[in-house]
Amino acid sequence: MSKIKMVTYRSRKGWLDHRTGIGGSDAAAILGLNPWTSNLDIFNYKTGKDIPPDISDKEVVKFGHNAEAAIRKLFALDHPELKVHYKANNSWTNEDYPWAQASLDGWLTDKDGRLGVLEIKTTEIQRDKDWDKWKGHIPQNYFCQTLHYMAVLEAHFVDLRAYIKYHSQGEKRVAIRDYHIELDDVMEDIKYLMAKEEEFWQCVEKNTPPPLILPELK
Repeated sequence: MSKIKMVTYRSRKGWLDHRTGIGGSDAAAILGLNPWTSNLDIFNYKTGKDIPPDISDKEVVKFGHNAEAAIRKLFALDHPELKVHYKANNSWTNEDYPWAQASLDGWLTDKDGRLGVLEIKTTEIQRDKDWDKWKGHIPQNYFCQTLHYMAVLEAHFVDLRAYIKYHSQGEKRVAIRDYHIELDDVMEDIKYLMAKEEEFWQCVEKNTPPPLILPELK
């Protein structure tokens, strides 16, 4: 039997109820690289000391959820060399990382049969300097998320599609950017992240708060 398993849940509620380990969206905070959430926040959520804020009613979140399927289909049309796979309410685990879970926007197979991760991000640029986070690379918090997914799936690559809304000369505009990450280029980053996640999960199991790491303000 494969040490990597994928299950699907009948409903989003069932999927949410089973998100008990460390997910991709937790990874950056554990390293102190999430500008909105600290590692101590994640600790409190995982140990039941606090409840994560419900952001499902925020317009940006609703847009991202509603647009995901269309963006995934557009990505498939733009990249016929890749097979795009998706199942709703999916959850992946890997016996090597028993604390880790991965819920994907999609997964990929290239022409050589290699497994890849598809990550979709929707965002809105409010300030010109925010473009710097997307120039030639993806923002750090999203980068950590992709590393987490690569580790759980033992994927060979990640393709991230960013759907970026912004204003220019008084008009609403959209930029679509694709970012590709190969496993060989980030192997050491993955090892570092998963080691830090294991340390963090030991804190959760012992109910011992980790030292607070605050993100660098920019």
